[in-house]
Amino acid sequence: MGMTDYEIPRPTSGDVVDLILDDHRLFEALLRDLRDATADREAARAALAAVLIAHGEAEESKVYTNLKRKDAITAHEAEHGEEEHAEGNEALLALLECKGTDTQTFDDAVEDLATALNHHIGEEEQTILNPARTDVSEDVRQDLGVKWATERNRLLEAGAGSISNVREIVAKAHKDGLLPADDEDEEK
Repeated sequence: MGMTDYEIPRPTSGDVVDLILDDHRLFEALLRDLRDATADREAARAALAAVLIAHGEAEESKVYTNLKRKDAITAHEAEHGEEEHAEGNEALLALLECKGTDTQTFDDAVEDLATALNHHIGEEEQTILNPARTDVSEDVRQDLGVKWATERNRLLEAGAGSISNVREIVAKAHKDGLLPADDEDEEK
């Protein structure tokens, strides 16, 4: 895997809001490369998988839980964020399962992921990051920045974006009922 082509930044501290926003901009840049037939799409896919999973898992365990505890966000907002991560992860898995990068299937998988991701980024910036900016002190945001960055870097080191890990995460999301299709299955 040509991961060397994409240096994933690995900050260790900072305001958690700024750090998360930096990753959101990185996702958008990687999605653009995935649409570009002249880019190293294999490397872009591997980089996006790694950073997307590490980012989202670290948010759920370190950021959402702490913002909930501080009443900056509701349990509903946190759960909605987790559902959207699950949808993005499911779209990511479909992209990772594409054999080549020069097929219609690949292009469609990129667009599905882009749709899920762009929606989530917009919503998270408005409903989760804004309260973190306004209702949580600078000290807390710095503390959460360290916690989130540390966990994200740990997950990157552990190979968070491997197809087997993404499969496990998606399977767990189904088990936890976080994906839309899960409701339909129960009614059958």
